[in-house]
Formats: sequence, C-alpha cells, structure tokens
Amino acid sequence: MLNKEIVAFLVAGGVAATVNFLSRFGYDYFFDFGTAVLLAYITGMITAFVLNKYFVFAESVHSTFKEALYFVLVNLVAVLQTYLISIWLVLYTLPMIAHGVGIVVPVFTSYLGHKFFSFRGKNVSK
Repeated sequence: MLNKEIVAFLVAGGVAATVNFLSRFGYDYFFDFGTAVLLAYITGMITAFVLNKYFVFAESVHSTFKEALYFVLVNLVAVLQTYLISIWLVLYTLPMIAHGVGIVVPVFTSYLGHKFFSFRGKNVSK
C-alpha cells in the first residue's frame, strides 16, 4: 500500500506535468516551438518544486535556496535517466514502450532523491 507522502508526490508530479504540457500552448504565442518547450519544462519544474515543498515533504533542514538547488540536481539526474533508459530500450529490447519506461523509472529515484536530498527532513539521517 502506498503511503500518503508517495501519493502526494505522484499527484504533485501529475499536476506539474500537466502545467508543463498546457503552458507550452501559451508560450507558443510568443516563442518558437523549441523555446516554448523549454519554458514549459521550467514552468513545470517550478510548479513541482512548490508543490513538493509545501504539500509533499515535511519541514526540511535546508534553506529554500538549497532545496531548489538540490531539486534541480535531482531532476537533472532524472532527465539523464529518462534519456539513457529510453535510448537503451529503443535500441535493444522494447522500442514500443521505451520512452514510457524511461519516464516511469525516474519517478522512483526522484522521490528518493527529493525525500533524502532536496527536502531532507530533520528526522532523516545523513
């Protein structure tokens, strides 16, 4: 059974992904497609940070600046995982579902990264 924190993390991620996707359409009015996608990703990541900080993880031992820095670092690792897993699967085993699997795997590692790194609580040892 999933605990409340994990469910909140998944919901926050879903909301952030939706904001990412939908905001791109607004950015399309002012920017070329590539820039709109990048800005939408940043908008989604800011949304994810705010939701995770205030609704998912309990109080943290880090300053907001450190939380944001670590949040970005964990997300860079997640993007790298998504890319590498997707490419490997498309080339060697499961081309039809490669990107989907590539997206799902970092959900778990990102949760752990944010719980124990970005938003490390006072009751979590180093």
